[in-house]
Amino acid sequence: MKTFMVNAANVERKWFVVDVEGKVLGRAASEVAKILRGKHKPQFTPHVDTGDFVIVVNADKIAFTGKKLDNKIYRHHTGWVGGLKETKARHYLAQKPEKVFELAVKRMLPKNSLGRQMFKKLKVYAGSEHNHQAQKPEVLELNI
Repeated sequence: MKTFMVNAANVERKWFVVDVEGKVLGRAASEVAKILRGKHKPQFTPHVDTGDFVIVVNADKIAFTGKKLDNKIYRHHTGWVGGLKETKARHYLAQKPEKVFELAVKRMLPKNSLGRQMFKKLKVYAGSEHNHQAQKPEVLELNI
């Protein structure tokens, strides 16, 4: 008897739609990251991208717990001297609601080329409309 190892040629991918309206950011992001990585499948292989595509809608209506909306700070550096930029979660959510959810998921994926490949299968939309009807996505309810 041999151990079955899945490779990129025999991975079947599905499309899922997730509505995150009213869901807590971190809990929803961890479930989406698990699906992108493929950990929900019995043939999960750590060194192969076995995950599915995920479409996230209503990212602008995501929930933060406690005082995170005012206390959480997103930081990035421009590369110039004194170029550290800081933005509060409330302002970031108003300006770029998709980016808030994308960052949460991206930071939960592996930090290598495989993680970047997995991240490309995530599609995030601020409203309830998306343009992926041709892929016939299944509605996925998060158990959080």
